[in-house]
Amino acid sequence: MSSRHSFNDQTAESPADDIVYPQTIPFVLLHLSCLAAIWTGVTVEALALCAGLYAVRMFAVTAGYHRYFAHRAYKTSRVAQFLLAALAQSSAQRGTLWWASNHRQHHRHSDTELDVHSPRHHGFWYAHFGWIFTPRHHTTDYGAIADFARYPELVWLDRLPYLPPAVLGLLIWLVAGWPGLVVGFCWSTVLVWHATFAINSLAHVVGRQRYVTGDDSRNNWWLAILTLGEGWHNNHHAFQSSVRQGFRWWEYDPTFYVLKLLSWLGVIWDLQRPPEAVVRGQQRLGRKVIERVAHQLAVGFPIERLAAQSREAMAQTPSWAELQTKIREARSHAEEFLSELHMPHVPSVDEIRHYAEQRLARTPSLDDIAQRTRQILVEAISLRLLKEAEAGPR
Repeated sequence: MSSRHSFNDQTAESPADDIVYPQTIPFVLLHLSCLAAIWTGVTVEALALCAGLYAVRMFAVTAGYHRYFAHRAYKTSRVAQFLLAALAQSSAQRGTLWWASNHRQHHRHSDTELDVHSPRHHGFWYAHFGWIFTPRHHTTDYGAIADFARYPELVWLDRLPYLPPAVLGLLIWLVAGWPGLVVGFCWSTVLVWHATFAINSLAHVVGRQRYVTGDDSRNNWWLAILTLGEGWHNNHHAFQSSVRQGFRWWEYDPTFYVLKLLSWLGVIWDLQRPPEAVVRGQQRLGRKVIERVAHQLAVGFPIERLAAQSREAMAQTPSWAELQTKIREARSHAEEFLSELHMPHVPSVDEIRHYAEQRLARTPSLDDIAQRTRQILVEAISLRLLKEAEAGPR
């Protein structure tokens, strides 16, 4: 199903307040340097260099930063992983371990308030790139990336995040002059930046959800073209360690095609694939995903109105007087009593299931989601009724 979120959805206290704006100066300057092409000129050779650098460095980001270091979707040698890390860092997206550790945190808390770049909670532009400039996101969480932090050469490279792009920029200037530096290097760097950022922002806002993942991840075919296969983002969230993100034969995934070729050459091995049950949408969801989806569905119901209707229906019955007595005896007993009480205005499990069918992708866990959603509604309504009972008769 299609779904879109407002680009302006923000929490009450915008995380943008934490942005250290001097940190944005190099970011802005590199964007402005692209305008220098007015003076250097735009040659065919420089454009070809731009296209080539975009493709190579985008591959390094998708195959290196993302599928290898963040998700361990395949294995390779120690030398190859260092070269892959250096090539990925030539995109000027900070250190390899910094990138991968932040991405693991994103998946751990995807589209919750703890997600470092969630359009749902923090707004579109903060999710796109604003989060990068907040102090709490500047340091590498080596605990979250301990499996790779044990390699001293990777830690060294992570602590010199801009050495690879500086070396690459110098080489481009020596070989191709100012047009090569501005058009070839600067243009391609900015393009790689925003294509990568778009997966954090647009791929959680625009597109379709094939799988229930408990977050806003979406499949987007044109983002897949721009990012060499990363646009099949809902697929990725359904099975994060898959080396292939285009699960279906027609889902364009050039990163996977190159990785498959490298596996035939023996450069990489143990490529991870999603089980058929996951691909077909037949895998039952974990408890964490069910809980997250149920809470999201519960928000769609008018809890205050349902609580008011339940209170009015109960106010003239012995149940209300009994509830107030229970309140005076013990709150815990009252909560147990409420959980067993018939609430005619609360949607049934079947009604919630029908509601969920209209909003979610197909999943064998739909009954579990509906049951948990009703429990959440009953708990929320019970809490309000308890407060009403504690306040005494009206």
